[in-house]
Amino acid sequence: MNKTVGLDEVMTRLKDGMTIMFGGFGGVGSPPSLIDAILEANIQDLTLIGNDAGFPQIGVGRLITEGRVKKIIASHIGSNPIAGQKMQAGTLDVHFYPQGILAEKIRAGGMGLAGIVTDVGMDSLNLDEKQLVELNGKNYMLEPALTADIAIVNAYKADEVGNLIFDKSARNTNPIVAMAGDWTIAEAEEIVAAGQLNPEEIVTPGVFVNQIVQSKGVNWTWAWETSI
Repeated sequence: MNKTVGLDEVMTRLKDGMTIMFGGFGGVGSPPSLIDAILEANIQDLTLIGNDAGFPQIGVGRLITEGRVKKIIASHIGSNPIAGQKMQAGTLDVHFYPQGILAEKIRAGGMGLAGIVTDVGMDSLNLDEKQLVELNGKNYMLEPALTADIAIVNAYKADEVGNLIFDKSARNTNPIVAMAGDWTIAEAEEIVAAGQLNPEEIVTPGVFVNQIVQSKGVNWTWAWETSI
């Protein structure tokens, strides 16, 4: 089954108020063409789940800058001062988790688990809103798994059936994000015929990917200059 489609077809699935999970770290590994398309479609009131808030003009930071996001679940937002300003102003709801806990909550969602248990933060957090469980005589917090309506990831190469290879550090949260969306869209720099990828290099199997779009790339010089 050839899962390659155009951006127009992909955008029929994206609506106001959706929860979108994204891959990437500081913008590297986030899908630029899909983010462009969301901006152009004027989609609003989004909830984002991912490692960070990008930079003001890089990655999902562009959606935050343009006021398209009502809530973000992330490990930090320090690279995007606009996200911090919006949080302080009360126009962006920010939920923080330690990076490892966030990654495990996403992985659990992709694996079909209800959640994870952890003792990270037991001594420092207000536990009134946390559900505690006891295992082997020790208390842990129950952290529910994270999933999303749509997951968007950025691949270096894809084949037509959805198998993905990621480029260097872009292989960060992309593999677990690809598993945790109800519908996963992969943007790829290069799309090849089925069977053309080295099986030993495939990171995400095509079973987790619903659609693939050709990337238009990103002007990194402009993006960095406008984010400084």
